[in-house]
Order: sequence, then structure tokens, then C-alpha cells
Amino acid sequence: MSKISGPLLDRIDIHIDMPAVKYRELREDSGGETSDRIRERVVAARKRQLGRYQGEKIYCNAQMSHRQLRKYCDISVDCERLLESAMSRLGLSARAHDRILKVARTIADLEGAESIGHAHISEAIQYRSLDRSYWA
Repeated sequence: MSKISGPLLDRIDIHIDMPAVKYRELREDSGGETSDRIRERVVAARKRQLGRYQGEKIYCNAQMSHRQLRKYCDISVDCERLLESAMSRLGLSARAHDRILKVARTIADLEGAESIGHAHISEAIQYRSLDRSYWA
């Protein structure tokens, strides 16, 4: 981690620390979501994004400009407080703020939600684990 600069790490949307999987967990049938079901959700989310961005010259959440973030990532006062708290507690940058909103918009799209909710913001903040572990 010492070889990766903060500004470079800031440009990575999702940071997830993955612990090693125990042997027993590998052998058990977890009963999780199937690949086909995940594919269906992703295709539906992409269609939702294509429809949302018609006439915008972009096709997915990751491409949103700051102006488009304001337009398409409107969040409630409760979500604003959560994001503000995370920003100050974790010392997040303006770039991290925008990345969190884009990821939260994507999480909402995968869920089929029209608007970004508290759970979407919370999950997106959790995906900034390297900010918490190494830079906060």
C-alpha cells in the first residue's frame, strides 16, 4: 500500500478487502444468488442507465460529470447527513464524494430503485475500505 499514492487510490471507485476463504466454505453450497440472476439484474440496470442518460452523451453512471451528478444523484437530507459524516470522519476527498454517489446510484439501479436511499449510500461508503484503513 505504501507504493500507491493517495490521489491514485482516490481514482479507484470500489475498494474491498477480501479475507481468505476457509476450506469448509469452499465446499459448502452457500445457496447464494445465481450467475444468471446476477446477469439479469446487471442487464436491467444497464437498460435503466441507458434510458436515464438519453441525450447526455454518456451511457453509464461512471461517466457522469459533476453537473450530471447533481441532476441524477439527488439524495435526501438523511442521506446528506450520512455522507457528510463519512466524509468528515474518514477524511474523504471531493473525488471520493463523487465516486460514492456514482457507486450508490449503481447500487440503486441494480436493486431497481428509482432514487438513492440510505442503504445505497451506506453500502457505497463501505466500498471505500482503503480510505478507512490506510488514509483516514
